Formats: sequence, structure tokens, C-alpha cells
Amino acid sequence: MKKLTLLLFICYFSNSYAQDFDFQYDHYSFVVTDLKKTGDFYANILRLKEIPHPSASKGFRWFSIHGNSQLHLIEKDSVIRQNNKSIHLCLATKNLDGLITYLEEKNVPYWDWPGKKNAVTDRADGVRQIYIKDPEENWVEINTATHD
Repeated sequence: MKKLTLLLFICYFSNSYAQDFDFQYDHYSFVVTDLKKTGDFYANILRLKEIPHPSASKGFRWFSIHGNSQLHLIEKDSVIRQNNKSIHLCLATKNLDGLITYLEEKNVPYWDWPGKKNAVTDRADGVRQIYIKDPEENWVEINTATHD
């Protein structure tokens, strides 16, 4: 009985002191060599709202995605590229078909996950997704996942 009481005591206090960090997504960063061209892509093609960097006037362009989530572009003289589609920024939209029409009008190619050009992946969970590349060849997934 003492062992059971001790076990319950340990379980109770270990759970009561457990940390609940309640993380929220903050930002994603890309290192780029052409800040103007790549920043203009996110501002003009994907229509993200540009926001000021809190302290730096040069070498950065920041964009608001939704709420407090952001994309940060950081300019460097050189960048080591991995060009791996598994490393990507992901954005969600309720209007993927409208976006695809818009991308086609702007001559911006897109791919499905396996790599077929101008194709859409239909995932088993019902989410549809495409992948595009920014001017620096960074992958951006755009899908129809819902978020509360």
C-alpha cells in the first residue's frame, strides 16, 4: 500500500509541475543572396504584407503571414543550397484553385510532391498541395490544410 501511495504521490506532483509551453508558430527564415528580387517575389507574387525589421535597416526583409507568424529573408553574400523539397516553408489557403489560376497567369510553375510540373498532390487526409520555388530556388508548399 505504501508503494502505491508513493507512486500516486509522485505521479500527481510530476504532472502538476510539468511545463505547458503553449508554443505558437513565430517565423521561418530563408537566407538569400538577392534580397530585392526574392523579397519582391513574396510581396508581389504571394502578396505577403511586408513589415519593418525592429532594428536593422539593411539586409533583411520581413513579411507577415497571418496573425503573428512571419517570414524573414536574411541577405548574405553566399548561400549553401540544399534544394531539397523536404526543407520548405508551408502556407495554407482555402482557395488553392484560385491561386493556381493566378500562378499560371503569372507564369509561375508549380509541382506536386513527386515532382510532376503543374500538378497537384491529393494527400490521403484530403489536403491538396502544390510546391513552388522562389527566385532563390527555396521550396514553398501551399496546401489546403485548415487551421483554427
